Amino acid sequence: MSTIQKLIKEIKTLKPIPQIAHQLMEIVEDPQSSMSDIADVILYDPMITANLLRVCNSAYFALPRKIESVREAITMMGLEKIIDIAILKCSPERMKNSFEGYGLNEGDLWRHSVYSALIAKELAEKKEVKNKYLIFTASLLKDIGKIILDRFIVDAFRKINVLVQLKGYSFKEAEKKIIGIDHAELGGLVAKKWNFSAKMIYIIQNHHLSEESAQKDTETNIVYLADTLCMIMGIGIGSDALAYRFHDNVLEELKVSLNDFQKLIAGFGANMRKVEALLNFI
Repeated sequence: MSTIQKLIKEIKTLKPIPQIAHQLMEIVEDPQSSMSDIADVILYDPMITANLLRVCNSAYFALPRKIESVREAITMMGLEKIIDIAILKCSPERMKNSFEGYGLNEGDLWRHSVYSALIAKELAEKKEVKNKYLIFTASLLKDIGKIILDRFIVDAFRKINVLVQLKGYSFKEAEKKIIGIDHAELGGLVAKKWNFSAKMIYIIQNHHLSEESAQKDTETNIVYLADTLCMIMGIGIGSDALAYRFHDNVLEELKVSLNDFQKLIAGFGANMRKVEALLNFI
């Protein structure tokens, strides 16, 4: 059995995200949907409801009284915050593991993914881009391929590192050269297996903008820029760190000035303590 065949077989061992995540993304992107519609979707899943109420009633939010229903949570905290928490709760539990091949300690991949998703959503809002929750979720799950590829990276790391350090390859290019597939491609296969939309699959596959066409795609550019910001800020980075191509034309494509870029970094830097506290409850 080839390495690629083994990796594809491994996809089956990865527990899919709950169906409610698909339903939630579909309904929140529908301009005709109401707060009641969204609450009903969340209520459909008792596990998500229980977890959501636990987070809302945690010390992190310190609300004046106990919240006992999803509708009450939406009223008290706002619809957007509730949707964010619900989608984050749907992400694979294995994202919180450590990943030796990528040099990621326990929680590092999860931390990077959550920050990326929050930054991507903020960028989408600033640029008034539609499908902000598709962007949020794609950014959250963009590195899902690393979960499966990690143990293969452990065995191939020395060869990969030689290509990166001595031959000028990006980490992703070295993965492809040595293993035959990179984490973004593999993530796209996972997204396809989980029946995500074609757009979601495309963003995950192209979140490093390796394909020239992706550099013209607004949603993919936003996910890429959020990922880059996290790397620059040192959030949940591992052995691949900054060993990727930086496409500075993305700033021009998104009409983001260098000053805007610096403000984004400063803004999230100031809020890191708050986000870190939230991570402890999700």
